[in-house]
Amino acid sequence: MSSSNGSFHLESPAFADGAMIPAIHSADGLDLSPPLRWSGAPLHTQSFSLIVEDPDAPGGTWVHWVLFNIPGEVHGLPAGLDRSPELANGARHGGCWGVDQCHRIGYQGPEPPPGQAHRYVFALTALDAALDLAPAVTPGELREAMRGHELATAQLTGLYARE
Repeated sequence: MSSSNGSFHLESPAFADGAMIPAIHSADGLDLSPPLRWSGAPLHTQSFSLIVEDPDAPGGTWVHWVLFNIPGEVHGLPAGLDRSPELANGARHGGCWGVDQCHRIGYQGPEPPPGQAHRYVFALTALDAALDLAPAVTPGELREAMRGHELATAQLTGLYARE
């Protein structure tokens, strides 16, 4: 159910690593973010960032979710997370739903073209600081701000296909 970097593990009770993502978490269903949980974060973790990408999209890697400043004491996210710019726990959504330009915030589930299954890579990074960024930042801006603060990354890959 999980993928890891050392002892840092990311998993979902909704799907196993390398398995199909249930339709409820896709644009074909209710488009609810899947529940996630993690363990083994490195000592001194102050926050987490999450980037979900489809590297198999025809136009280039497509970003489906950007969430950052998840507090370091948090060890999971519920299904159907609110899409507001800032969550009650201080986490913030970045821009997503695109390759070069990301115009939406919050989780945007799989919606690949018909055919072969696409991979959806959930990458959770433990950081040694919270990031001074406003909601709706681009994935590139988030990655730049994360440089030098990354402690470890755990990944979980789900698959999704449409007929």
